[in-house]
Amino acid sequence: MLLKYTSLILLLSCHILSAQSVEQAYESYQYQNDGTSLQYRMMLPPDFDKEKMYPVILFLHGMGERGTDNKTQLTHGAQFFLDSIQKYPSIVIFPQCPPTDYWANLYRPDEGGASRRFTYHTDEDPHPSLGLVIGLLDSLMQEPYTDEERLYVSGLSMGGFGVWELLWRIPEKIAAAIPICGGGPTKMASKMTEVPIWAFHGTKDNVVHPRLSANLVKAVQQAEGRAKITLLPDVNHNSWDPAFADPEYLKWLFSHKK
Repeated sequence: MLLKYTSLILLLSCHILSAQSVEQAYESYQYQNDGTSLQYRMMLPPDFDKEKMYPVILFLHGMGERGTDNKTQLTHGAQFFLDSIQKYPSIVIFPQCPPTDYWANLYRPDEGGASRRFTYHTDEDPHPSLGLVIGLLDSLMQEPYTDEERLYVSGLSMGGFGVWELLWRIPEKIAAAIPICGGGPTKMASKMTEVPIWAFHGTKDNVVHPRLSANLVKAVQQAEGRAKITLLPDVNHNSWDPAFADPEYLKWLFSHKK
């Protein structure tokens, strides 16, 4: 019995230390522009040297991680990038969208689950939070230690929608993208053709229908773009878990340059 309780305590301690190490690895920052601000976390590579150049990874969280604590956005993905930082040294950014905003500029019905239909406002400016993300990227990629030819973007669910929007708003800045269980306007496919795209989506997703990713990938391919998709059999909305588990995820990202 003592051994059982000791094992449980050790397991809980490991989880606590893991959470602490993630928060310690990602420093807290705030980007400000024209009186508005965006909270974000940033992890620098080991032995960071301002005289060197590093790739930049932007990761956009999902709807459930919105907030104002500048911490909850680390829930999914932060540990994955931390575990890989030695093999793939890079600057990793996790911005946080406030509860009153959404990464992509779209109309999202509250009801309907995977059957809901999204309306994309492609003729409007980006939502404030995504606009600030673009401003943050513009500022960061001007630094001498960032490699402007190696900006990688990824995100899940609401963040996946945000990645697709970045792909048609600023394709000239992105070296490669991995949108996970997201979606976007197929009519903008022609603007995304120069960026390698690898989408992930669960076939059993009951929140965002997999056709949203599949249709976008098909539209980009038909426009002679470089897009592919991994449809995950029997996987629900949490397709980020098998995506992060795919050994090719970071290998594929880092194989691309502008």
